[in-house]
Amino acid sequence: MIKKILLALGITTMTLTAAACNTVRGAGDDLQSAANAVDEET
Repeated sequence: MIKKILLALGITTMTLTAAACNTVRGAGDDLQSAANAVDEET
């Protein structure tokens, strides 16, 4: 029973970590795109 709980917690942690990483990467790409657009205008 303990092994199943630990496995479930591990899978949940990995999923949340991957989702957070993708979100931060996407936000960084958006900021870089906005900065590039501003640079092109000046």
